[in-house]
Amino acid sequence: MALQEAVLGRSHRSAAGKAKLREVIDLTRELLAIPDDYRIAVVPGSDTGAVEMALWNLLGPRGVDVFAWESFGADWVTDVAKELELENRRVFDAPYGELPDLTQASPDRDIVFAWNGTTSGVCVPNADWIADDRTGLTICDATSAAFAMDLPWAKLDVTTWSWQKVLGGEGAHGMIVLSPRAIERLIDHVPVWPMPKLFRMVGRGLVTEGLFAGETINTPSLLAVEDAIDGLRWARDIGGLSALKARCQANFDQASDWVSRNGWCDFLANRAEIRSKTSICLKIIDPTFKDRREQQEKIAGAVVALLAEKKAAFDVGSYRTAPPGFRFWAGATVETPDLALALEWLTWAYFESLKAVA
Repeated sequence: MALQEAVLGRSHRSAAGKAKLREVIDLTRELLAIPDDYRIAVVPGSDTGAVEMALWNLLGPRGVDVFAWESFGADWVTDVAKELELENRRVFDAPYGELPDLTQASPDRDIVFAWNGTTSGVCVPNADWIADDRTGLTICDATSAAFAMDLPWAKLDVTTWSWQKVLGGEGAHGMIVLSPRAIERLIDHVPVWPMPKLFRMVGRGLVTEGLFAGETINTPSLLAVEDAIDGLRWARDIGGLSALKARCQANFDQASDWVSRNGWCDFLANRAEIRSKTSICLKIIDPTFKDRREQQEKIAGAVVALLAEKKAAFDVGSYRTAPPGFRFWAGATVETPDLALALEWLTWAYFESLKAVA
């Protein structure tokens, strides 16, 4: 049914193609209550492309503070330190399961951070640590937070995400939202490094306005665009952001209940107030394997393989750089009974794997 209105086989430069991309932008603004003076664009390269577009275009004129507590935050540290080679940088990091000291952020410096660490299950509890009277910009990777958590737009100058997270769409495309302050920086600041075509938002000193009206830099998949529209319409029709948040909360509550009944496993996030509602990351705390990472990895691998063999859950292993354990997606498109069933399968698979490994 959703494909009946699709413009497959048409150019994304056609009036019909641009109208579809504009609908993605307009529905996004409506659902997330993004202020009218903030610009929204569909960009290439998923959330990664959107974040890097912001870093390459906007950083440089002042110092930057980068906060990292999982793999993607570490990627932004690499961009700032090794690719852009910004000397006036400060890095605040923390191990998996914790947050760095966010109060170290300076209002006079740019800030780069992920709202929700997808690979650690750790998210910021609020934006109180971001100054209202800041002179620097905040660049927020919100890829597994948008549509699941409240994003305080007044605190965020650049916000990015991808379609495949909370709305469950296809990948390859990202979204970027720019505040008026970010647009001002975009115009006034000329980076010292060459700017790849895929990142260019300015031409001859002027903002490329078409980018924020559905004229994408590269060729998007109009099938993926239609899928994004279908997800956005579904979100609107079930009650908007409040309904999406409620679905995520119900999933998280289910996971919390399961954890409380399984003493061998716990959330990777060490404190309740920083636990993600969307990316449920779990660690093995069975005292049998305390401080024995190799054994934990063996058990976790066996569990993941067994779940896949039984077609009970797929791709639920922890991220490759995270501690051994499991990761379940619990965004708004996941039905709570399905998550509950998958977690019960996890219990069974763990004890079955114990027999095999022992």
